This record gives sequence, structure tokens and C-alpha cells, in this order.
Amino acid sequence: MTTDDPSLAGSTILPVQEGLERLIERLEHIVVGQRTLLDRLVIALLAGGHVLIEGVPGLAKTRAVRALAQALDLPFRRIQFTPDLLPADLTGTQIYRPATGTFDVRPGPIVTSVLLADEINRAPAKVQSALLEAMQEGQITVGDETLVLPETFWVLATQNPIEHEGTYPLPEAQLDRFLMKLVVGYPDRDSELAMLELPSVTETTHSESWTGDKPSLFGPTDVLAFRRLTASIRVAPAIKAYVVDLVRATRDPTAYGLGLAPLLELGASPRATIALIRAARGHALLARRDYVTPHDVKTLARDVMRHRIMISYEADAEGLSADDILGRILDHIPVP
Repeated sequence: MTTDDPSLAGSTILPVQEGLERLIERLEHIVVGQRTLLDRLVIALLAGGHVLIEGVPGLAKTRAVRALAQALDLPFRRIQFTPDLLPADLTGTQIYRPATGTFDVRPGPIVTSVLLADEINRAPAKVQSALLEAMQEGQITVGDETLVLPETFWVLATQNPIEHEGTYPLPEAQLDRFLMKLVVGYPDRDSELAMLELPSVTETTHSESWTGDKPSLFGPTDVLAFRRLTASIRVAPAIKAYVVDLVRATRDPTAYGLGLAPLLELGASPRATIALIRAARGHALLARRDYVTPHDVKTLARDVMRHRIMISYEADAEGLSADDILGRILDHIPVP
């Protein structure tokens, strides 16, 4: 991305944005053909929001998350969610010490900076509840002790849209804690050809999780600084009103002159309003701007709201998806 916007001359946004572009360029050398996914992951990183990634196996979801954590020098843990997973497998447990007669806490894999929850919808409700506390409160409870998670704690969860046997639908309360839900598709033909030149394919000594041996580009303190800078991106009152109208139109479409009421069972919560502003700020930063535009909002509206609305059986019968309904709302609500 390039710009000649003079308003940013001498601003710290320019070197930060250039650094973020270097980050994305490195990721593109490792994850080919998924630029939109990489952009959205970086935006979520800037906004400090968790991400739910949906896609069939083999689309480099795990590879992208691992590569991003390595480039940021953030501790990374991957947990394969299964139906027999217990909350203690996630949060940790208490170990009894006979010599002292006390219990010591042994933290689980959730105590990290970047947590990849693979196939998150395969774990039962108790495990989801433990994860929900971590996502919302930034802490976990082990026995009678509370452990505060790192400031950089970030959940990236994956789920398979095809297989439903042995899965548990994620509760609405948990879905609402994800800043974005990303739907990952197949790469184009040229990208798939380029994959055959990756070291993980050409060198038998590397595994599929290969992320290269280059040093990290940034560190945890840089990530926190990026988030503070993102929070300072300006949002005009007209943009805020536009975001509020988009979200409220999912709850009461009739009030906005939309005939979508029979197609919607549940609209987006106020958390969607906050999430869309946060994500739009991250998108603006990547575009070398210190202000949000309607384009930032429209670009990310589906990612932020598709998992926060519930369509009706009537909509399903008509072959409509949440994205289709959100598209109608985006086309109808006037852009400031």
C-alpha cells in the first residue's frame, strides 16, 4: 500500500505501517494465496481481538497463525480440541505437595500469548466456559487461584464447516467474544502452483509447520505499542453514527426500511458496534491513515458481524446466508 497523504508527514503511523507491511510480506512467503486472511489477522492483532477462522482442512490456517506468532516473538501454543478434553487440560491443575501440605498450581497451555484452538467446536461446554473466561476477562481460575494471562493473550480458533459429527455449536455468548469470523476459501491456481516451491515442499527436512529461520520482526512490547497507536486513530461522529446504524439495522430492519425482519432471528449486539470501530481503526492504520473512512467500515462489516447474527429458517430455505443479509444492509444504509 502506498499513499501521498500529506497529513501523515512526520507521523509515527508511517514507520509503523511500513513495519506491518514487512510483516505481511514475510507471512506471504510462508502462506501463499491467502493475503486477505493475513491482512485480517494483522488487523485483529492491532485491535486486540480474538479471531474465529472457518475453512476446510489444508488451507494453511495453522501455518499462518504459527508464522505470525514467530514473526512477533510471541509464545505460541496449539491445542487440539476433542470431545474428551477437560477444562484442566486447558487451564491447568493443582498439584498436592505432601512435604508442605499445600497445593501448587501447574498452569496449562492456555497461559501463553498466542493460543491456537484447533477445531474449537469439538470441545464440550465446560471447556468452552473455561476458554470464555480467558477471552473475556484475560484470566483463568485454577482451583481457588486466579492467574492473570499476558497482555498479549490472543485466541485464534479454527473450525471445519463441513464435518458436524461430534461437534458442539459454539454458544452465542462465546461467538460474540470473537472480534471477527473469517471464512477462508481455496487459493487461486497461480498461488497453488507457487506453493510447490515452498521450502516445506521442496526440502524433506522441513515439516508442514515450517516458518523459516529468520529472526522475529517485532516483540511483545511492539505489539502493545501498535495497539495503543491503533486506538488513537480518529473516528468522525458521522462514521460512528454509520456503524451504529449498520448494527441496529440487524436488530430492527423495519425501522430502517428494510424488509428483512422475517429473515433474521437475532441481530448483532452492542459489542459488534465496538468491534467494528476497533477493526476499522486497524484497517485504517494499514492504509497509512490516521482516520477511519466508510470504506474501512464496509470492508470489515461482514467479518465482524457474520457470526453475531442468526438467520431464520425462512432465510435458510431461500438459500440466503448471513453474508447475503449483511450485504443488503450495507447496500441500503446511506454512506456518510
